Amino acid sequence: MKKAEIISLLNKDIEGEHAAIIQYLIHAYAMGEGELACEIEAIAREEMRHLDWLAEAVTVMGGIPSFTRGNMRLSGNEVSEWMKNDILAEEDAITMYKDHIKIINNIRIRRLLERILSDEESHHDDFTGFVKEASEAGLKDLRGPRSDKLTEVLNWGIEHEYTVIIQYLLHSYLAPNEEMRKEMQDQAINEMQHLGWLAEKMVSRGGNPRIEHSKIDRPRKPERMLDADIKIERKVAREYDRASKEVEDPKVKKLLTRIRDHEIYHIKVFNELKKTL
Repeated sequence: MKKAEIISLLNKDIEGEHAAIIQYLIHAYAMGEGELACEIEAIAREEMRHLDWLAEAVTVMGGIPSFTRGNMRLSGNEVSEWMKNDILAEEDAITMYKDHIKIINNIRIRRLLERILSDEESHHDDFTGFVKEASEAGLKDLRGPRSDKLTEVLNWGIEHEYTVIIQYLLHSYLAPNEEMRKEMQDQAINEMQHLGWLAEKMVSRGGNPRIEHSKIDRPRKPERMLDADIKIERKVAREYDRASKEVEDPKVKKLLTRIRDHEIYHIKVFNELKKTL
């Protein structure tokens, strides 16, 4: 099998992992705090690890990781129904990985996919158990219909965080040196924290998080990557500052101020990285 064909298959795997991550996080956030939500978030983190391994493999082979999101299953009014959808997501992944293992003749890649497959089979068992657990616990969808200035601000923040998570991860795989790669991934992880904080705050305030991203900046040269990252951080730091002064909820105000300070820190990190190029 040609290298380009393997890269294409791996990018399909990445897209599936991307969809699973967001599907599981949406389900976890909608439940609010609790043991089951924490377990599902832990599974989402394992899917993030898979995405990282796959993106690294694509990069090593000379390709560019795809951050297009695959199809998600978000129907159902009961938490137990969500868990059934998560089972179906794992069945899709298991089928795809088995198919790819059969046709890819690169031993290293096959070994990686076999490793990921073992996790997906474990996740399938986990979600099967979660169906009964959710039903017996009477877990409910805690999202509400609230739509006002506060939810508008929180959804704006969620969209930004999701966008830069993807942008910084992509830039990390295209980085020319290990220092830039590590820093880009560290900042992406920080942005993931922000997304979680904002989504959880949205649910606790009676809203419904909208986890969608805007356009990703995809320059290939390292200097242009960092310029794009600095530009977006400067813009959103100003927006978080403005929003923190406009919202009346003291807890949301404190959260937005904290995220603003993190974004300012990211600007400093990216400026320092430019000096290493």
